[in-house]
Amino acid sequence: MALNLTPDSALDAERELCRRSFPYFIRRAWSSIIPDRLQWNWHIDAIGEHLQAVQRGEINRLLVNVPPGTSKSTIIGVKFPAWLWGPAGDPSHRYIGAAHEQGLAVRDNRLMRELVLSPWYQRLWPTSLKGDQNEKLYFENDSRGFRQACAVKSMTGRRGHTVAWDDPLSPEKASSPTERETALRVLSETVPTRLNDPATSAILVIMQRLHENDPSGHILASELGYEHVCIPMEFEPSRRIYTSIGWTDPRTEEGELLDPVRFPQHVIDRDKKAMGSYAWAGQMQQRPSPMGGGIFKDEWWQYYKIAPAIEWRAIYVDTAQKTKQENDFTVFQCWGRSKEGRAIMLDQVRGKWEAPELLVQARAFWAKHKDSHPAPLRAVKIEDKVSGTGLIQTLKREGGVPVVAIQRDKDKLTRALDTVAFIESGNVLLPEQASWLSDFLAEASVFPNGAHDDQIDPAMDAITDICQQRAEVRVRGL
Repeated sequence: MALNLTPDSALDAERELCRRSFPYFIRRAWSSIIPDRLQWNWHIDAIGEHLQAVQRGEINRLLVNVPPGTSKSTIIGVKFPAWLWGPAGDPSHRYIGAAHEQGLAVRDNRLMRELVLSPWYQRLWPTSLKGDQNEKLYFENDSRGFRQACAVKSMTGRRGHTVAWDDPLSPEKASSPTERETALRVLSETVPTRLNDPATSAILVIMQRLHENDPSGHILASELGYEHVCIPMEFEPSRRIYTSIGWTDPRTEEGELLDPVRFPQHVIDRDKKAMGSYAWAGQMQQRPSPMGGGIFKDEWWQYYKIAPAIEWRAIYVDTAQKTKQENDFTVFQCWGRSKEGRAIMLDQVRGKWEAPELLVQARAFWAKHKDSHPAPLRAVKIEDKVSGTGLIQTLKREGGVPVVAIQRDKDKLTRALDTVAFIESGNVLLPEQASWLSDFLAEASVFPNGAHDDQIDPAMDAITDICQQRAEVRVRGL
């Protein structure tokens, strides 16, 4: 039976439905600011339900990892603060929206203001904006609620009930340690100080994964108490998550698509090829390394219980610049070249040592291997940079240890790619029972997107050495 609603009762019903359901509000508000037709999908419900739990006070730390192009910014940065002011009955709510680039934050600020001033919104939740505070970076309503936009690096001044961080890093800058360290510093030191009430105010982080040690990686590894909503483009059952509000990814089949209407299979295949496995794994799968490894595939490594016959050995060293918790380790590795020309990793030690202890470790590792094998130990090869330079100078001055300074004239990625064919051909052997093996494989698997690469650097030096000698042997045999 059809309901004959008066205009006033229809507005009351609309208000009530929007109050009860933020996802419903998203549907109804969409056309007020966005001309394109809304393509609804279950992931919008998922994000909306978790944001509604934030409003209820059930969640005050929320991390959402979703692919680009899924309306995440519009949902969190535009619709959510407008819903708080209107349907949720919290017009005094103070909302700070930040992004890696101020222009993006300003865009969402402007769109929210347009939504609040739209005829549809004003008819249901009449809201006045203060004339002297109605700017692109900041606007305030007549209940003293405000919406502020800022770049990550300039998140200072005001405090909010909600601080939302949308894409803390760009894909172009995520490979920069400096940019990542800046983002992590803001997350740890700045964002918590921008909360109106540290006990109840909310922090929202929404982003695509770009690096193992991006803000999402830091949040998860440090167990900072964030509710985690992770929605990959292609479903991976082994990574299914369950959240505190009872939500889980509704997909059931391996590879099932997030939104086959907006992102059909032929689009997925095209974009996966164009982006490459590393970018796809992070930005689309929310896993900043491809399945089976990144540049170095897991199945390429070979293993031994008893090392094959070796012609010569050398020690390769990568020294850390600093010894803080977040910095890389210093690594000593002993490698050998087999009679067939293969690279055999024999031993490794890894730690964080200041200069005096670093020298002690270098002497001890040389002494350990000097006479441990009939194959000659040729040299200790150390990158001539920062603390490595001091170690080279001291060992040369003392004598007794043949030291070779390494000048790395290529970036890490190029050096790694130079060794790929050799490793893929099964020419690198690792000791299958070494205590450090799992850490080495884990680091290799996520390279170049891992938090550390200290074990990979000396390994690439060793493999390059052995590859070059192998090539020289072939040339002499021509």
